[in-house]
Amino acid sequence: MQIKDIYRNLPQLETERLLLRKIGYEDIDDIHTYASNPEVSKYVFWGAHETRAATEEYVKMLLALYEEGKIAPWGIHFKEDNKLIGTVDFVSWQPQHRTAEIGYALSVDYWGRGIATEAAKELIRFGMKEMDLVRIQAKSLVANIGSERVMEKAGMKFEGILRKFIYLKGAHYDVKMYSIIKEDA
Repeated sequence: MQIKDIYRNLPQLETERLLLRKIGYEDIDDIHTYASNPEVSKYVFWGAHETRAATEEYVKMLLALYEEGKIAPWGIHFKEDNKLIGTVDFVSWQPQHRTAEIGYALSVDYWGRGIATEAAKELIRFGMKEMDLVRIQAKSLVANIGSERVMEKAGMKFEGILRKFIYLKGAHYDVKMYSIIKEDA
Protein backbone atom coordinates (compact mmCIF):
# COMPACT_ATOMS: atom_id res chain seq x y z
CA MET A 1 0.00 0.00 0.00
CA GLN A 2 1.28 3.43 -0.92
CA ILE A 3 0.64 6.83 0.66
CA LYS A 4 -1.49 8.02 -2.27
CA ASP A 5 -3.73 4.94 -1.89
CA ILE A 6 -5.03 6.33 1.42
CA TYR A 7 -4.76 10.07 0.97
CA ARG A 8 -6.17 10.59 -2.53
CA ASN A 9 -9.53 9.49 -1.19
CA LEU A 10 -9.17 9.87 2.56
CA PRO A 11 -11.59 7.41 4.17
CA GLN A 12 -14.02 8.66 6.79
CA LEU A 13 -13.57 6.86 10.11
CA GLU A 14 -16.17 6.77 12.85
CA THR A 15 -16.15 6.16 16.59
CA GLU A 16 -18.90 6.47 19.17
CA ARG A 17 -18.53 10.26 19.46
CA LEU A 18 -16.41 11.23 16.47
CA LEU A 19 -16.20 11.36 12.71
CA LEU A 20 -12.64 11.50 11.44
CA ARG A 21 -12.95 13.03 8.01
CA LYS A 22 -11.43 15.15 5.30
CA ILE A 23 -11.22 18.86 6.13
CA GLY A 24 -12.94 21.35 3.83
CA TYR A 25 -13.53 25.08 3.43
CA GLU A 26 -16.69 24.76 5.53
CA ASP A 27 -14.44 24.02 8.53
CA ILE A 28 -12.49 27.29 8.47
CA ASP A 29 -14.41 28.96 11.30
CA ASP A 30 -14.23 25.91 13.56
CA ILE A 31 -10.52 25.46 12.88
CA HIS A 32 -9.79 29.12 13.48
CA THR A 33 -11.60 28.93 16.83
CA TYR A 34 -9.15 26.37 18.21
CA ALA A 35 -6.05 27.05 16.10
CA SER A 36 -5.95 30.72 17.13
CA ASN A 37 -5.63 29.73 20.81
CA PRO A 38 -1.95 29.79 21.90
CA GLU A 39 -2.62 26.99 24.41
CA VAL A 40 -3.42 24.60 21.55
CA SER A 41 -0.17 25.37 19.71
CA LYS A 42 2.02 25.59 22.81
CA TYR A 43 3.72 22.20 22.30
CA VAL A 44 3.57 21.80 18.51
CA PHE A 45 5.56 23.03 15.51
CA TRP A 46 2.98 25.49 14.26
CA GLY A 47 2.14 28.80 15.85
CA ALA A 48 -1.35 30.00 16.72
CA HIS A 49 -3.28 31.28 13.69
CA GLU A 50 -3.26 35.03 14.16
CA THR A 51 -5.82 35.76 11.45
CA ARG A 52 -8.70 34.02 9.73
CA ALA A 53 -6.69 34.38 6.51
CA ALA A 54 -3.97 32.18 8.06
CA THR A 55 -6.58 29.50 8.73
CA GLU A 56 -7.87 29.84 5.16
CA GLU A 57 -4.33 29.29 3.85
CA TYR A 58 -3.95 26.25 6.10
CA VAL A 59 -7.16 24.68 4.75
CA LYS A 60 -6.12 25.51 1.18
CA MET A 61 -2.79 23.73 1.80
CA LEU A 62 -4.60 20.65 3.21
CA LEU A 63 -6.90 20.44 0.20
CA ALA A 64 -3.86 20.51 -2.09
CA LEU A 65 -2.23 17.71 -0.05
CA TYR A 66 -5.38 15.57 -0.34
CA GLU A 67 -5.53 16.26 -4.08
CA GLU A 68 -1.86 15.25 -4.51
CA GLY A 69 -2.28 12.10 -2.44
CA LYS A 70 0.15 13.29 0.22
CA ILE A 71 -0.04 12.87 3.99
CA ALA A 72 -2.67 15.21 5.49
CA PRO A 73 -4.78 15.14 8.65
CA TRP A 74 -8.21 13.87 9.39
CA GLY A 75 -10.45 16.48 10.98
CA ILE A 76 -11.92 15.47 14.33
CA HIS A 77 -15.64 16.15 14.01
CA PHE A 78 -17.50 15.97 17.33
CA LYS A 79 -20.95 14.51 16.63
CA GLU A 80 -22.58 15.96 19.76
CA ASP A 81 -22.26 19.58 18.69
CA ASN A 82 -21.46 19.12 14.98
CA LYS A 83 -18.12 20.98 15.15
CA LEU A 84 -14.65 20.28 13.85
CA ILE A 85 -12.58 20.41 17.05
CA GLY A 86 -9.11 19.24 16.05
CA THR A 87 -7.00 17.01 13.86
CA VAL A 88 -5.41 13.59 14.05
CA ASP A 89 -2.99 12.25 11.51
CA PHE A 90 -0.05 10.16 10.54
CA VAL A 91 2.61 12.86 10.59
CA SER A 92 4.92 10.41 8.87
CA TRP A 93 4.54 7.01 7.23
CA GLN A 94 7.23 4.70 5.92
CA PRO A 95 5.34 2.06 3.89
CA GLN A 96 8.56 0.12 3.18
CA HIS A 97 9.08 -0.36 6.94
CA ARG A 98 5.34 -0.64 7.77
CA THR A 99 5.73 2.07 10.43
CA ALA A 100 4.10 5.43 11.02
CA GLU A 101 3.91 8.22 13.56
CA ILE A 102 0.70 9.85 14.76
CA GLY A 103 0.02 13.36 15.96
CA TYR A 104 -3.03 15.25 17.13
CA ALA A 105 -4.28 18.69 18.14
CA LEU A 106 -7.51 19.43 19.95
CA SER A 107 -9.51 22.49 20.94
CA VAL A 108 -8.90 23.48 24.58
CA ASP A 109 -12.68 23.39 25.09
CA TYR A 110 -12.58 19.60 24.63
CA TRP A 111 -9.49 18.69 26.66
CA GLY A 112 -9.88 16.14 29.44
CA ARG A 113 -12.82 14.30 27.87
CA GLY A 114 -10.98 11.41 26.21
CA ILE A 115 -11.57 12.75 22.72
CA ALA A 116 -7.93 12.82 21.59
CA THR A 117 -7.52 9.29 22.96
CA GLU A 118 -10.63 8.11 21.08
CA ALA A 119 -9.30 9.62 17.84
CA ALA A 120 -5.79 8.20 18.37
CA LYS A 121 -7.16 4.71 19.09
CA GLU A 122 -9.20 4.79 15.88
CA LEU A 123 -6.18 5.88 13.85
CA ILE A 124 -4.10 3.11 15.45
CA ARG A 125 -6.83 0.59 14.61
CA PHE A 126 -6.98 1.84 11.03
CA GLY A 127 -3.20 1.81 10.69
CA MET A 128 -2.78 -1.72 11.97
CA LYS A 129 -5.77 -3.21 10.13
CA GLU A 130 -6.06 -1.26 6.88
CA MET A 131 -2.49 -0.08 6.34
CA ASP A 132 -0.89 -3.27 7.72
CA LEU A 133 1.45 -1.31 9.97
CA VAL A 134 3.55 -3.19 12.50
CA ARG A 135 4.58 -0.15 14.56
CA ILE A 136 2.95 3.19 15.29
CA GLN A 137 4.79 5.74 17.37
CA ALA A 138 4.13 9.18 18.80
CA LYS A 139 6.31 11.79 20.46
CA SER A 140 5.60 14.66 22.81
CA LEU A 141 7.61 17.30 24.56
CA VAL A 142 8.44 16.18 28.10
CA ALA A 143 6.34 19.07 29.47
CA ASN A 144 3.24 18.01 27.52
CA ILE A 145 1.61 15.81 30.17
CA GLY A 146 -1.77 15.85 28.37
CA SER A 147 -0.30 14.30 25.23
CA GLU A 148 1.60 11.76 27.31
CA ARG A 149 -1.70 10.65 28.89
CA VAL A 150 -3.32 10.34 25.46
CA MET A 151 -0.51 8.06 24.26
CA GLU A 152 -0.72 5.89 27.37
CA LYS A 153 -4.53 5.61 27.23
CA ALA A 154 -4.29 4.71 23.53
CA GLY A 155 -2.23 1.66 24.53
CA MET A 156 1.19 2.98 23.63
CA LYS A 157 4.25 2.11 25.70
CA PHE A 158 6.94 4.54 26.83
CA GLU A 159 10.26 3.83 25.10
CA GLY A 160 12.47 6.61 26.38
CA ILE A 161 13.46 10.24 26.20
CA LEU A 162 15.14 11.62 23.11
CA ARG A 163 17.39 14.35 24.45
CA LYS A 164 17.40 17.74 22.67
CA PHE A 165 15.51 16.06 19.84
CA ILE A 166 13.39 18.96 18.63
CA TYR A 167 14.27 22.58 17.95
CA LEU A 168 11.01 24.41 18.44
CA LYS A 169 10.24 28.11 18.69
CA GLY A 170 13.82 29.06 19.45
CA ALA A 171 14.91 26.27 21.84
CA HIS A 172 15.85 22.59 21.90
CA TYR A 173 13.55 20.22 23.77
CA ASP A 174 13.64 16.67 25.03
CA VAL A 175 10.78 14.49 23.81
CA LYS A 176 9.19 11.31 25.10
CA MET A 177 8.82 8.47 22.62
CA TYR A 178 5.88 6.08 22.81
CA SER A 179 4.87 3.26 20.50
CA ILE A 180 2.48 0.42 19.96
CA ILE A 181 3.31 -2.64 17.86
CA LYS A 182 0.91 -4.97 16.10
CA GLU A 183 1.28 -7.66 18.78
CA ASP A 184 0.15 -5.16 21.44
CA ALA A 185 -2.81 -3.73 19.53
